[in-house]
Amino acid sequence: MQGPPCKFVTPLRALQSYIKHTIPYPGCDSVQCSSASIDGAVNVAKGADHVVLLMGLDDTQEKEGLDRVDLVLPGKQEELIISVAKAAKNPVVLVLLSGGPVDISIAKNDRNIGSILWAGYPGEAGAIALAEIIFGDHNPGGKLPMTWYPQEFVKVPMTDMRMRPQTSSGYPGRTYRFYKGPAVFEFGYGLSYSKYTYELTAFSRNKLYLNQSSTKHKINNFDSVMSISVSELGTEFCEHNKFPVRIGVKNHGEMAGKHPVLLFARQTKQGNGRARKQLVGFHSVKLSAGERAEIELEVSPCEHLSRANEDGLMVMEEGTHFLVVEDQEQPDFHCNLIWRINSSKRKTSM
Repeated sequence: MQGPPCKFVTPLRALQSYIKHTIPYPGCDSVQCSSASIDGAVNVAKGADHVVLLMGLDDTQEKEGLDRVDLVLPGKQEELIISVAKAAKNPVVLVLLSGGPVDISIAKNDRNIGSILWAGYPGEAGAIALAEIIFGDHNPGGKLPMTWYPQEFVKVPMTDMRMRPQTSSGYPGRTYRFYKGPAVFEFGYGLSYSKYTYELTAFSRNKLYLNQSSTKHKINNFDSVMSISVSELGTEFCEHNKFPVRIGVKNHGEMAGKHPVLLFARQTKQGNGRARKQLVGFHSVKLSAGERAEIELEVSPCEHLSRANEDGLMVMEEGTHFLVVEDQEQPDFHCNLIWRINSSKRKTSM
């Protein structure tokens, strides 16, 4: 659904509800920013105690039927950001309005930019939420739902939909599961005013025996593994072998916050088409300052510890899978897939 909001609060009005003497200055003539009043913006920044830059895109740059050809900000927006940040008395707050990722490496690596807030395309009350975050009345806890690729990623043809990277051709792959190139921000990245720590507190299974016939796949001369198709294991086996994982989460900050916890699985054996990591699940938990709580997520080995083989079939390979909370690997919590072979191995090649 879409349409004009019943009541719309602009970012300026939202900021003025906190600081009445908030002065707007249009640094660009439009979102395209083919013409920028950089000198004027710099002069305003020099005289201000704090600067909030609202930059980004709109539906003249991206929408259904209008694909972007660049990942950087349009026109002179980057030049404006760098110039204003350099002139400001204090580190500036950069707010990005966009529906998709933007390569803002210039801002990420600029010590004159104190924070970057991605607001998407906020609705009628989105500016109020934005002001509450900037002035510390709300503790942000969002996580990026996609990888933010650098500008050089546009060299990859959009018609090339291969997920896995190919070293020989320099193809970097796609999505957080396979992409091996540099990233501006990774899938699941996000900051908060609080620091959170995690621990896996309960884990019911660290070995999974597959009492089935299996196939030995020889991927190359250095990589030979036992595997079995998920369909051969059957629904009953897959349902029976699901198990819960309990995760302790603690808020070490001075503010209450709602924090999403992401659990990943990662194979010890990497390369040859295997995913770097696989999202198992996520759960948001509300924690007061200093509070600790436990959440529970379910691991389904047939879904979360399997991979697609060269024929597109989901298979489970022998070996160790680690569970990873955010980017913190939990060395004591892993699942070993072990085969009890009922029939003779047969050789196949990938």
